[in-house]
Amino acid sequence: MLGVSYWIVPIFSSTVWIACLVTMLAYWAATGRPHYVTMSEGQWLPYISDIGADTLKPMFIAMSTITVVTFDLAFIFERYLRHAHKLTPNTSIWQKVYSACATLAAIVGAAGLILLTIFDCKNHNRLHNIFLAVFIIGYIVSAIFICWEYQRLGIHYREHSILRRSFWVKLAFIGLEICLCVAFGVCSKKHIWNVAAGLEWSIAFIYCLYVLSFFVDFLPAIRTKSAQSQETEMQVAEEGGIGYGAAHTPQYFRGDVPAGHGYANGHGNGYANGHSHGYVNGYANGNGYVGQDVNGYPKPVTPPAASRNF
Repeated sequence: MLGVSYWIVPIFSSTVWIACLVTMLAYWAATGRPHYVTMSEGQWLPYISDIGADTLKPMFIAMSTITVVTFDLAFIFERYLRHAHKLTPNTSIWQKVYSACATLAAIVGAAGLILLTIFDCKNHNRLHNIFLAVFIIGYIVSAIFICWEYQRLGIHYREHSILRRSFWVKLAFIGLEICLCVAFGVCSKKHIWNVAAGLEWSIAFIYCLYVLSFFVDFLPAIRTKSAQSQETEMQVAEEGGIGYGAAHTPQYFRGDVPAGHGYANGHGNGYANGHSHGYVNGYANGNGYVGQDVNGYPKPVTPPAASRNF
């Protein structure tokens, strides 16, 4: 699989998640903003799960599953690209451990989202809340470990600013999501339902931006592939398109010439050095020759023009 195709994974995952959220909000608004049975008294803004537990439950399950499964692939691809040196490779075993922990936590978080969509808040409220916590905590822990890995990579590869950018983006996600989750828990505990619902929607959309941030992580793999392709094209143009005698790579001028092409060093060193050192001084001093032509032979001196005073 070409390195240039890995960036599709986070973009596809985030696009599916946004489409899911927007569709649910649009459906709720288009159906007259109904008050679902799972909503509390005085609550006018539904939770995501309130809409997902009703008619749109099959879509909610399907699109949530696609989102987290493809996002988990981003963690696996990131590990593979570092192992294959298409991204900056890990410099210690601990960095690999952080990456593995991030992947494992992401898989746990993905399982939490899939299960909370199956066990809806209408029929399995307690299980639904447990899996919601698993989903949120799983991805926050995953982000912590991926940040830890990127922080260590940034120390060893200070010339790669993209590592610092990715680190700060993911760190901002951790801080913001933790603050929003705490506020969500407090508002839910104090029965401030509409604010809590608004915070839940905010958490969901910010999660989408976190998924999209992995596109930046795959950019070096795209550039590496592009650079290799351009280098290969240039080498083919020079060696295959022009020919052996014109523009080979330097190895052919050091005695490593293919059979049938043994004139590079022979004429270059034999005639050029022989004629330039043997004939130039002789003819220049005694027979009126000075300099050399393009083949290394001395050029005749043009006689001076006759003086007009005689």
